[in-house]
Amino acid sequence: MDADLIRAVSPPCLLGESPMWHPREQVLYWCDIPGRRLHRLDPATGQTQHWDFPVEPASVAPALDGTLRLAMRDGLWCFDPATGKRERLAAPPYDPATERFNDGKCDPQGRFWVGTVYEPRDPALAALYCWDGTTLSRRAEGITVSNGLAWSVDGRTMYWSDTKAHAVYAFDFDPAGGGLSRRRTFAEFPKRTPDEPLDAYGGRPDGAAVDSEGCYWVAMFEGQRVLRLSPDGVVLQEVRLPVRCPTMPCFGGPDLKTLYITTACEKRPADELAAQPLAGCVLALRVAVPGLPAHVACP
Repeated sequence: MDADLIRAVSPPCLLGESPMWHPREQVLYWCDIPGRRLHRLDPATGQTQHWDFPVEPASVAPALDGTLRLAMRDGLWCFDPATGKRERLAAPPYDPATERFNDGKCDPQGRFWVGTVYEPRDPALAALYCWDGTTLSRRAEGITVSNGLAWSVDGRTMYWSDTKAHAVYAFDFDPAGGGLSRRRTFAEFPKRTPDEPLDAYGGRPDGAAVDSEGCYWVAMFEGQRVLRLSPDGVVLQEVRLPVRCPTMPCFGGPDLKTLYITTACEKRPADELAAQPLAGCVLALRVAVPGLPAHVACP
C-alpha cells in the first residue's frame, strides 16, 4: 500500500461509484449504487450529507444552474440537492428489469454521456447514450458493462471501456456535434484464467479520469490498483491499494491534486473483508500532476 494513501470517508458503501469533485461547490459527490444513495463530502469541514432514492443512482454530474444530473435505473434526472427534489429528463431507453444506467460524465460542451450495464452479462447488449439537453440518443453499442468515460485535454478523443471485455476504447470525438468515429482499442488487459489466484490477477478496467498531461487514470476492479496510462496507452504508474475492488478515480481539492477513489465491498468474501477494512470507503491520494475539472452540464 502507498504510504500516503488515506481513508477519506466512513462508513463504507456497498458499491461506491462516480466520484465527482464539484468545480463550484468544492465538495465531493459520489454514488452508492445498490445502496440507492448519493453522498456529499466537504473535505474542508469534514461534513457529510446523503440523499436516498427509490432506485439505484449510478453517476452524477454538475449543472450550470446549481442542480445535478443523475443517471439512475429509471432514467436521467435533474436533481436539486438544496430541496431534495428530482425531475425526470428522459425515460430509460431499455428494459429496467435487465439493464440500468452506469458510468456517466459530461463532455466539454455540456452534453451528458451515460453508458449502461446489461445485467445478464450475455449477450453484449449494453450501449452508450448522449443527452444533449433535449434528446437522448444511442451513440455506441456492442459491450456488456459500460465504464471508463473520459476526454482528452483537447477534447478530441473520448475514452470508453467495457469492463467485462477487459478493454478500453478510444474514439475520435467531434466537439461541435458530439460525433464518434475511428473506434480503436486504447488498452487491453489479460482476463483471469479459471485457475489463476486472485492475488495474481491484475483486474479489469472500471471508471477513469484524465489528468492535465493527458494521461488516463483507470481503476482496476479486483486488481487492487489504479493505473496511469500515457496518451499512447502505455502504463506509466501503478498505485497499489489496500482494497481489492477500486471502482473509479477523480481529481479534486482546490489544486485538483487529490485523487479520490471509490471502492466496493458488495458480495466480497468474508475473509477478504476482514483483511481489508477500508473496502467500500472512498480513498484519497495526493498526486504530482493535477487533473482536469469536471465538465458542467448545460441547463
